[in-house]
Amino acid sequence: MRAVNFDRPGPPEVMKVVDCDIPEINENQVLIEVKFAGVNRPDIIQREGNYPAPPGHSKILGLEVSGLVSKVGSNVKGLKLGDKVASLVNGGGYSEYCIADQETTFKIPKNISLTAASAIPECFFTVWSNIVMRGNLKKNQKVLVHGGTSGIGLAAIQVLKLFESEIFTTVGNNNKKQFCQKLGVQNVFNYKEQDYFEEIKKLKYKGLDMILDFVGGDYINKNLNLLGNDGKLINIGFQNGSNVNLNLMKIMLRRITITGSTLRIRNSSFKGHILNQLKKFVFPNFENGKIKCYIDSVFKIEDVVASHKRLQEGSHIGKVVLEL
Repeated sequence: MRAVNFDRPGPPEVMKVVDCDIPEINENQVLIEVKFAGVNRPDIIQREGNYPAPPGHSKILGLEVSGLVSKVGSNVKGLKLGDKVASLVNGGGYSEYCIADQETTFKIPKNISLTAASAIPECFFTVWSNIVMRGNLKKNQKVLVHGGTSGIGLAAIQVLKLFESEIFTTVGNNNKKQFCQKLGVQNVFNYKEQDYFEEIKKLKYKGLDMILDFVGGDYINKNLNLLGNDGKLINIGFQNGSNVNLNLMKIMLRRITITGSTLRIRNSSFKGHILNQLKKFVFPNFENGKIKCYIDSVFKIEDVVASHKRLQEGSHIGKVVLEL
């Protein structure tokens, strides 16, 4: 089979398409003939040498795929050969065949294409587990999501709308701002033209209830100063760094919770629990059109270098996808 490989960490150009053996599944897994694979920031970080695959995970890039079930393990229930599925996988997505655990593999919801389905697992698993399960999201809360037109951002905005949240988001240009406004986001800030911190402060809220952040750096203290009593700062990445000076007194006085998580190292049972909740609360909204998968661009596997450059340049709206 064809797969994307790199011999050494580095820029996008280190990646190349190679031939390798089709992987073997165990009794609790399925083999997916991959049609599309989502391109995510963890792929970039791994390619750069800063996020090695955990023990037992494929070293091939790619954490989410859509395609057809090609082989089924003896203990697998509810999936059969030829089923159209998508899956959150432990690496290996940038290849023509990929191993997937049954707990994290699902039949594609009605009205969702194979292309769009490849954009579901990483973003919606991450968003649901962090803002709903970890953040204990309630209806009508005030929530700030950084990077509103990223895959994570768009998934978060749509989940928040299910909870009738008042949504705040940051974006990098006015096209992105208009896109979020069309989605119904009440408060959108172009961080290249406005200081989101000052703009939200002008609104004279008593404080936000929750902030979802993958930027880090100088955003962390700004985030903390925007949260109200019992507010929650949920970190899922640190593009601008994770080392900061904090005044813990304000955290104590306002009972602020700072938390976060990485999904990749969690076991299949935990990920399966997330999937069960998504099937119950989110998938029906894929089928009725209330929630959509927004695809920015699709690249052939031979153009994998260009796909990473597209994601890194930051002008995308929605998911960047590889077509196998």
